[in-house]
Amino acid sequence: MCGVVGAVSTRDVTPILLEGLKRLEYRGYDSAGLALVPAAGILQRQRAVGKVANLEAALDARPLSGTLGIAHTRWATHGEPSELNAHPHFGGSSVAVVHNGIIENYSDLKERLLAEGYRFGSDTD
Repeated sequence: MCGVVGAVSTRDVTPILLEGLKRLEYRGYDSAGLALVPAAGILQRQRAVGKVANLEAALDARPLSGTLGIAHTRWATHGEPSELNAHPHFGGSSVAVVHNGIIENYSDLKERLLAEGYRFGSDTD
């Protein structure tokens, strides 16, 4: 099972999201990531394969901050463990999605969203 953490605040939520992921990490995961909306309003994302410490190192190298965000730890049930398959997934430039488990009707949903102009890039649901 995967883990999801979300936060909204008047201050930077990056530390809150990382702490939430660390608290979930005891279960063992193959990747982690987060998406943030900074003051400029442009959706940003960082993902990493392996433990949350790898995500934290990536954020040290390329810091992100924002007052609204979502984070995810993944245990691969479909698709290999990779940065491409790590959540959050983007559907264009304004939507970030994380989910737990298997989306049974993913092909119907994906077809509909593609017809509406959304684009995806992963080997999973």
